Amino acid sequence: MRATPLVLALISMVCTGGSGKGEAGSGSAGDTASQAKAELRIAPIKLAVEEVARGLDAPVYLTAPPGDLRSFIVEQPGRIRVVENGKLLDKPFLDITRKVGYGGERGLLSVAFSPQYSSSGFLFVNYTNKNGDTQIERYKVSTDRNVADPASAKLILAIDQPYSNHNGGLNLFGPDGMLYIGMGDGGSQGDPHGNGQNRNVLLGKILRINVDRAEPYVVPDGNPYAKGGGRGEIWALGLRNPWRFAFDRVSGLLYIADVGQDKYEEINVVPMSTAGVNYGWNTMEGPSCYRLPLCAKTGLQQPAFAYSHEGGTCSIIGGFVYRGRKIPEIQGQYFYSDYCNSWVRSYTYTADGSNRAWHQWLDGGLGNIVSFGEDAQGELYICSSNGRVYRIIKSANTPTGS
Repeated sequence: MRATPLVLALISMVCTGGSGKGEAGSGSAGDTASQAKAELRIAPIKLAVEEVARGLDAPVYLTAPPGDLRSFIVEQPGRIRVVENGKLLDKPFLDITRKVGYGGERGLLSVAFSPQYSSSGFLFVNYTNKNGDTQIERYKVSTDRNVADPASAKLILAIDQPYSNHNGGLNLFGPDGMLYIGMGDGGSQGDPHGNGQNRNVLLGKILRINVDRAEPYVVPDGNPYAKGGGRGEIWALGLRNPWRFAFDRVSGLLYIADVGQDKYEEINVVPMSTAGVNYGWNTMEGPSCYRLPLCAKTGLQQPAFAYSHEGGTCSIIGGFVYRGRKIPEIQGQYFYSDYCNSWVRSYTYTADGSNRAWHQWLDGGLGNIVSFGEDAQGELYICSSNGRVYRIIKSANTPTGS
């Protein structure tokens, strides 16, 4: 297996490894009995994967335009590839390798297609340039539906990066039509510049901008600092390195997987309409104080779910809530992984925080999992360091009647 620069860098995001059985929503160790009960509540099916594409150069994301049957795979060096009718097309959809600074956690990290893509043809990429700084750019599809026009580039937002890691890197349109952008704290260790809690910088945040009303964008009125008190683009703050986040269109919830420092990996869950949430970094790491034995937690959002570094884990890989049609038994479950273990697990959020258990579906064998993806039909995918992309499917070994 070939480890890509990104996944090697994911190991260095934290100082130690992590656990499997010490998962909790409050920071306490998971209860063995509750874990077992959670296993019994899961539908008696098995999951497997089928290979969608191979021979890719550091695949880090998969997505699709609304209603489209194709899949678009982001390669970290700076290309976007198309899978159509089960075949990986030879010609890239977009190739901006000459502009991308690739290495470690840097590179082309995601693409988001406009909700009006069928009429506008607009797509928005998130990458680090040759200086290592984040660039959000808009492109437009050409007359060939499988090729974007590289000359159509329009800079939307540029963000300076003080270090080479913690770039965040996800562009994602929300159900409200706004473009959300995940930004890490700027890198190094421990957020040395205090970016996570600084409302006047865009690092360590989830940003929310309107790219439809004017160019390059407009700050939506509903943003917490749209009228002052901080940068208007900020939607949420207090994040270390959100890898990745997702909207559940059925429940109306926003899920954020935030990579930890020394002790915890965390999953945050809040209503997607809630503005100004402070997820605590670097006052908090997961459910515990980071800088002091005791810290002021008032006003800080506690993770819905966290797991400790006790058994070889190192960096959470956030996925999606399953809303596809092919595996109805797993509807509503949030899927995630960890780079160092590369198991695939799911977690079902409960508003009262009573569920602290997970279910493990796959246990390695897929290389190091770097990212999840979701197609326009809601089916889930896995991007691996082995240069392959897999689709999650219902196993042929599922018990009869399930």
